[in-house]
Amino acid sequence: MKKTIIAIVVVVIVALGVYYFINSSKTVVVDNSDQKVATTTKLNNIATSTKPENKLETIIGQSVDGNDITAYHYGNGATELLLVAGMHGGYEWNTVLMAYQAMDYLKANPSVIPANLKVTVIPVLNPDGLDKIVGTTGRFDLSDVPSQTTAGRFNANNVDLNRNFDCDWQTKGTWQSKTVSGGSSAFSEPETLALKNYIQANKPKAVVAYYSAAGGVYSSNCHTGILPETSAMTSAYAKASGYTANEDFNFYETTGDMTNWLAKIKVPAISVLLTNHNDTEWTKNLAGIKSLLKYYTK
Repeated sequence: MKKTIIAIVVVVIVALGVYYFINSSKTVVVDNSDQKVATTTKLNNIATSTKPENKLETIIGQSVDGNDITAYHYGNGATELLLVAGMHGGYEWNTVLMAYQAMDYLKANPSVIPANLKVTVIPVLNPDGLDKIVGTTGRFDLSDVPSQTTAGRFNANNVDLNRNFDCDWQTKGTWQSKTVSGGSSAFSEPETLALKNYIQANKPKAVVAYYSAAGGVYSSNCHTGILPETSAMTSAYAKASGYTANEDFNFYETTGDMTNWLAKIKVPAISVLLTNHNDTEWTKNLAGIKSLLKYYTK
């Protein structure tokens, strides 16, 4: 009996040895090709990936001094309404504050933007000019604003940006009774070029530019007549806001004007001039903006 048990144990041991020998003799090379491919692909994706697009804001360019010019977006519609302020920097700082009020309102009240629209706000086209007066290129308080000075009207190259666009452009332009620089050529300044590139790339349906101070809404025109849609915009904004509606700005001759250039390329555009250099006249301008939102609703 004892011998039988021993024989059984030996058979089991031999069998186990044979089993492990057979399995260990099978191919032990592990094919990691799939893993390697997956790892390589992952690394390549990381290496080639770009920062996700920020759909809330776009840096459209930099100023002469290297300050960002930022466009802020509200709504997701295919039709874009563009609002531009701060063309004359610190000289017209109230247009910048008004633009920030518009941004805060649109952010807090997204339902006012029709589904087919996107509203884009560029609050400071001339950040260097703003910095000259209030010491910042972004948001500021009224306490940061000194007594009015003309120094902040121009960019860091001392160019009047609203004399640097391609409608009747001249090297020297007029502002009131003064001679100002229109730049070395149309769009010679990085600020105006940034706006031109943005408009040509995004093709907004209409543009509103804010200035001060004359208290009115002015249609754009570059020798081809006022676009019907521009006339409609002028009328709607003026009626809602209480500003006067004007077919042209005729206080003195202007060259290189932004909205007139837009008329030249067939983009409806109006200029809204606040009444003075100190107030944003927010209630009036909110009513005007709402009138355009309604006008462009499908």
